[in-house]
Amino acid sequence: MNSGAEDATCPVMHGGMTSSKPDNRSNQQWWPNNLNLKILHQHDSKSNPLGPDFDYKRAFEELDYEALKADLHDLMTDSQDWWPADYGHYGPFFIRMTWHAAGTYRTGDGRGGGATGAQRFAPLNSWPDNGNLDKARRLLWPIKKKYGNRISWADLLILTGQIAIESMGGPVMGFGGGRPDIWHPEDDIYWGSEDEWLGDDRYGDTRQDLENPLAAVQMGLIYVNPEGPNSNPDPLLSAQDIRETFARMAMDDEETVALTAGGHTFGKSHGAGPASHVGAEPEGAPLEEQGFGWTSDYKSGIGRDAITSGIEGAWTTNPIQWDNGYFEMLFKYEHSWVLEKSPSGAHQWTPSNQEESDMAPDPEDPSIRVPTMMTTADMAMIRDPEYRKISKHFHDNPEALAEAFSRAWFKLLHRDMGPKTRYLGPDVPDEDFIWQDPVDEGPSDYDVEAVKDAIRSSGLSIAEMVETAWASASTFRGSDNRGGANGARIRLSPQKDWEGNKPAQLGRVLSVLAPIASEHGASIADTIVLAGGVAIEMACGKEVPFSPGRGDASDEQTDAPSFDVLEPLSCGFRNFLKKNYAVSPEEMMLDKSQLLGLTAPEMTVLVGGLRSLGVSSDDRGLWGEQAGKLDNSFFTTLLDMGVSWKATGSNSYVAHDRKTGAEVRRASRCDLVFGSNSQLRAIAEVYAQDDNSGKFVDDFISAWNKVMNADRFEP
Repeated sequence: MNSGAEDATCPVMHGGMTSSKPDNRSNQQWWPNNLNLKILHQHDSKSNPLGPDFDYKRAFEELDYEALKADLHDLMTDSQDWWPADYGHYGPFFIRMTWHAAGTYRTGDGRGGGATGAQRFAPLNSWPDNGNLDKARRLLWPIKKKYGNRISWADLLILTGQIAIESMGGPVMGFGGGRPDIWHPEDDIYWGSEDEWLGDDRYGDTRQDLENPLAAVQMGLIYVNPEGPNSNPDPLLSAQDIRETFARMAMDDEETVALTAGGHTFGKSHGAGPASHVGAEPEGAPLEEQGFGWTSDYKSGIGRDAITSGIEGAWTTNPIQWDNGYFEMLFKYEHSWVLEKSPSGAHQWTPSNQEESDMAPDPEDPSIRVPTMMTTADMAMIRDPEYRKISKHFHDNPEALAEAFSRAWFKLLHRDMGPKTRYLGPDVPDEDFIWQDPVDEGPSDYDVEAVKDAIRSSGLSIAEMVETAWASASTFRGSDNRGGANGARIRLSPQKDWEGNKPAQLGRVLSVLAPIASEHGASIADTIVLAGGVAIEMACGKEVPFSPGRGDASDEQTDAPSFDVLEPLSCGFRNFLKKNYAVSPEEMMLDKSQLLGLTAPEMTVLVGGLRSLGVSSDDRGLWGEQAGKLDNSFFTTLLDMGVSWKATGSNSYVAHDRKTGAEVRRASRCDLVFGSNSQLRAIAEVYAQDDNSGKFVDDFISAWNKVMNADRFEP
C-alpha cells in the first residue's frame, strides 16, 4: 500500500542521482587535491547519438543551403504565437542568440565560441546573460527538424544571426559552415571560481588584472555588465572593462566600437518589471517546464512586459532596420543623457526632452512612441577618448561603419573555426584574413625518402629532432584550431624565441633542416615533422607514417602578437615549467593534453616515450640507460619499488635506493604523477608490462602522428 510518504529505501544506484543529493559524495569531494582526469574524458564517442561513422562535412554537402536560408528569412516574421517578436521581427532576438553563442570565445586558451553548439547545454543555457534565449532555440527547432543532420545546431545558431542581419538590410560578408555538434556540456571549460551568478572574484590588484584565461568581467556574462562595472554607472570605468574584455576576445578598439554600434542598431532590452517576477533558469526549472527557464508572471510576461536584462528600451528609432541611428542618437543628445532607473531598477541613460520623432515604437503597437535609451556601456563609446574618435568617424562616415561591422561580425562568428580550409558552403569569402593564420599549400611531389636520407646523415641527435618536431606541432589547440606544425611558424617570431623551445638548440636544428628542405623542394614545415619521424624510426626500427603538403608561413601571413597566447608556459611532455603557477604542473599538462585532443592513454604513452627519447628540460625524468631508444623504460623504472622518493622543491623530487640510500634519479611532478594518480598508474602499468613493449611503441607512434597532424584540415 502506498502511504504517500517517500520510501526510505532507494531502489537505484546513486550514480544516477543528481549531484545535489547530500549522500552522493564524489571521489573529487572526498579527495579534492587529487588530479581530476575528467578533462581528458570529454566528448566520448558513446555520448554521440549519430555514431562514430557520421561525417558532418559529407552531410553538409547534401544540404539545400539556399532553401535553408530562405526558410530562415521567412522565420524572421513567422511563428508569432507563443513568443511574439518585438516589432513583428525576430531578427534582433536571433542576432543576440548568435552573438552570445560566438561571443564566449577567449584568446587565452581558445575555448568558448560558437563552434560546438554549446549554448544548448549548461552552464551557457542558464547564464543570466542568456536569459530567454531558450525561446530562440525553440523557434529554430522546426527548421532543425526539417533539415536534420545536414545542418548542425552549432552552424544553425551562427547562420541564423547572419540571416537576421541580412533580413534587416545589414551588411554581411559571408558564412562558413563546418561546426560539428557536441552532445554534452563542456565541463572542462573554466568560466571562473565564483559560486553565484554575476559574482566578481576574478581580479587581482587592478581592474586590468583579470584572471587568465577569462575574458568576461563577471560570472554568467558574455562580455561586460551593461550597467557598468558591478552596476556602477561610470562610462569611463565601463570603457576600461570593455577594452580589456574585448581584447581578450580578439577585438581591437575599432572592431569593438563597430560591433557595439552594429549590434545595438537592432532590437531592444527588456526590463518591464521587477526581476522578482522571473522564475528559475532552464537548468533549475521544474520538469514540467520542459527545458524552458525564466518564466515570468509579470502581466503577460512577453512583448512589452518581458523581463530579461532588466534594462528597458530600444537604442534607435527604427530597431529592425540597419541605419546609422545608433550614432545619430548618441551624438544628437550628447549633452542630454540623464542617468535613470528602468522599471526593473537597472541603471540606464535616457535623453532629456527627446523629440517624438526620435522615439522608438512600442514593441507591440507601432502607433505608440516610447523614449530610447543607452546603457552605461554605450555611453562609454562617446566618453572614452579613443572610443569617441572611432565613434565620431563612424557617425560621419556610415559606409565605414558598415564595412567595419561586416568584417568584425564575420570575425566574431568564425574566430574559433581555425584555417579557412575548414569552412563549408558557397558563402565563404575569397579573402584571407590575418586572424585565420593563413598558410599557402606546400609541395607534396618531392622525394620523401631522399629527404629522410639527408636527415639521417645530418648529424642531428634523436632528442634534438624529436624535441623540435614536438615544439612545432604541439602549439596546436583544438579549442580554436590555432597553432600546429603547418606553417613552420616555429622559425618566426615570437615562437623562435620562446624559452620552452630552447632558442639556441632550435636555431641550430633549423640551420641544418632548412638547407635540406630547400635542396629537395620540401617545405621546412614538412621537414621538421619528417625529422621527428626519422628520429623515432632510428630509435625503434618501426616506420612512422608521413603525409607531405604542409606550407611555410611568411611574416606577412603571421599576426605575431596574437601568437603570444600559444607560448607554452608549461609543457609536461618536455618537463618544462617557465615558473611556478597557482595551478600545478600536472594540471597544466592535462589542460595541454585536452587542447591537443589527447586521451589519458595517449598522454601517458607520449610522456613515457618522449622521456625515453631524451626529451626533458633537464635530467629529471631521464632514467633510461640507453638514451635515444624508444621503449617503456620510463614506466618500468617509475614502478620499480626499489627506491623511495622525497621532495626537494615544489617541482623537484629525488629517488634514493632503499638498500643503500644512494641518490639514483630525479623527477618532476609531471613524472611522478604517473605513479601517484591511481588512474594514470593503471595505464602506466599496462605499458610497463613485459608483454606490452611492442604495444607501447605502436601506441606512441599513433599518438605522435595524432599530434603531428592535428592541424591538417583537408578541403
